[in-house]
Amino acid sequence: MADNPTLSWEDVAQRYGRKIYTFAYRLTGNPDDAADLVQEVLLRVRKGLSSYTPGSFDGWLWRITRNAFLDGVRKKKRRPTQPLPDGDYSTLGSSPSPDEVLASVRLSDDVQSALLKLPYEFREAVVLCDVVGLTYDEIADAVDIPVGTVRSRIHRGRSMLRGLLTWPV
Repeated sequence: MADNPTLSWEDVAQRYGRKIYTFAYRLTGNPDDAADLVQEVLLRVRKGLSSYTPGSFDGWLWRITRNAFLDGVRKKKRRPTQPLPDGDYSTLGSSPSPDEVLASVRLSDDVQSALLKLPYEFREAVVLCDVVGLTYDEIADAVDIPVGTVRSRIHRGRSMLRGLLTWPV
């Protein structure tokens, strides 16, 4: 795929859309925020695809996703939001339930909650490795850090997860 410089935006959306959503959901912990992040990533891919130079396409794509997430975090810090009041949301339209969308990538609530408690650097590494399925080299390329740092973050992140999860004895 990295050898094909004429890759269309539609191809990227079809082949990587679900993986981008999975990564986005694990980072945000919210299906709506994840969908917004995917949309932002695909817009950035559409803008940048014409200037993409062949290389590690996966690394380029995950770097865009990571940067879009960090930009969103910074934006939320600048503009705090307030949730809508409780009420009848039936007029907002219908969409697939989160259970339908996440059926194939669903983690238990306690695992997702523990994942969200990890510092961003460790959460990012663990999600890219254990949920998205990238290799250490691909993660290092996407995050722009040495492979040794990736290994360290994954190891420490998994250790923190074990400490946050309490299993029945």
